[in-house]
Amino acid sequence: MSWPGVTQRRVATNGISLNIAEAGKGPLVLLLHGFPESWYSWRHQFAPLAAAGYHVVAPDMRGYGKSDKPAEIAAYCQSEVVKDIIELIPALGYDKAIVIGHDWGAPTAWACALNHPDVVRAVGGLSVPFMPRSPVQPMPMLREMFKGQFFYQLYFQEPGVAEAEFERDIRMCLKKFLVLGGGETDLASLPVKGEHDDMFSNMPEPKSLPKWLTEADLDFFAGEFSRSGLRGPLNYYRNHDLYWELTKDAPTEIHQPAMYVAGTNDGVVMMAAAGIEMMPHFVKDLRLNRMIPGIGHWTQQEAPEAVNEAILEFLKQID
Repeated sequence: MSWPGVTQRRVATNGISLNIAEAGKGPLVLLLHGFPESWYSWRHQFAPLAAAGYHVVAPDMRGYGKSDKPAEIAAYCQSEVVKDIIELIPALGYDKAIVIGHDWGAPTAWACALNHPDVVRAVGGLSVPFMPRSPVQPMPMLREMFKGQFFYQLYFQEPGVAEAEFERDIRMCLKKFLVLGGGETDLASLPVKGEHDDMFSNMPEPKSLPKWLTEADLDFFAGEFSRSGLRGPLNYYRNHDLYWELTKDAPTEIHQPAMYVAGTNDGVVMMAAAGIEMMPHFVKDLRLNRMIPGIGHWTQQEAPEAVNEAILEFLKQID
């Protein structure tokens, strides 16, 4: 599958090589994907942003697609992922960049802006708001919050368990996972799970795909994970405590121009409601703060036109 005007290459950064998809010329806009996705989750953003005069670059994040996949769990700590992105900027020939992320890419983008204000001139997050470092250790807090319940981030902790379940039927698991996170799914109607359940066994197969996800899209994602596996992507979740320990002296405020966009039916938005409400206290120049009605977690895939309009509106404000 090819996308007109979008090319791919590998670029060395932070001791590894990342595969990037890129289009256009002009100021650098980096688009960072989340779990379980790839550069392809930004497929609808390349043409509009390139046409507006930007060099749009979406990497396969470490562990994904055609990018390198270090073996160690600690290699997927956000401290390393942030270095990948910060060092990618000069590797692409730039002094500064605008960094926008979705899902796991959002905390990466926020952390890039927080810790490297001299390099990141503006920042955006989709779905996941900026939240300063928690005063309490993350994993004990999550275990207490979800005691006796299934919570996907706790299920992902034991190396090899979630990998084995996903990799038994990657296409079907991705289909369930992606449709589950979409705005069409009534989360209240899903089966209740206990803390010892797996992720997909009692999750019904979707009868059809939503309009935003085609069979060809699903084939692309399944093909990428069939080659690359799930170990690297799942390792991101296994570094919550390590990253918390490493960031005890991190700043708490972002001062660059910022944007936040999310869907009203996003489960992350429901979990992070307090963080979204508090975000303007910590993101001091939040120029665009927009909720898109009716869409779920896959913001830029479910509502590409609305997301492109928001990004371009934001970019016009800072140029």
